[in-house]
Amino acid sequence: MSRRALVTGGSGGIGAAICRRLAADGFSVVVHANSHGDRAEALAEVIRAGGGSASALAFDLADAEACAAATAALLEDGPIQVLVNNAGIHDDAVFPGMSEAQWSRVVDVNLNGFYRVTQPLLLPMIRTRWGRIISITSVAAVMGNRGQVNYAAAKGALHAATRALSLEVAARGITVNAVAPGIIETAMSEGQFDPKQMAQLVPMKRSGRPEEVADLVGFLASEQAAYISGQVISINGGMA
Repeated sequence: MSRRALVTGGSGGIGAAICRRLAADGFSVVVHANSHGDRAEALAEVIRAGGGSASALAFDLADAEACAAATAALLEDGPIQVLVNNAGIHDDAVFPGMSEAQWSRVVDVNLNGFYRVTQPLLLPMIRTRWGRIISITSVAAVMGNRGQVNYAAAKGALHAATRALSLEVAARGITVNAVAPGIIETAMSEGQFDPKQMAQLVPMKRSGRPEEVADLVGFLASEQAAYISGQVISINGGMA
């Protein structure tokens, strides 16, 4: 029986590429979505049509009860051994003009969502003595970014959580890492940067592709990455 992988935010640009990569690597993938359950199901169908194993699941990471119910239902079919915490939102504003709702919602989904999914899945993963927890963060958490104090704070907290959790499970065959993408070609980033800005910001003078992030995640989820844990790995075209 193939190992099961859950990708939160699996219906988005980077998430979908990760789902396809993990399925190609032989994992049975659960594609999570929040409001786009139809997209998650469509992706799962494409993966199945290509010979892979996939299913779809929709719930809101900001809803503690929904997360508890969804993770419990997932575990009825066995442990999740690869967890990719990819779901996230941003709601940008310069800090003096940032509302409490903007702060709280971004922290709730990006940081509390990590807790609500990872914590209930962890003990069953530990019992298998093999696991991979990979959180997709952001260059904003490494370098900072104007207008994204809330987003940078939440993603930066995930870096600290990654390091701490990696110590707790290191002896159990479980690795915990974070991947911090830079500017990646997705619907979320479309139109945000013109070629001149890109050339100034990114030494490679181009945006990354979702598949390039997925390749890194695929490696971290593999047997070959068994000695890599507690790390924040940037994938950003050479941004400092």
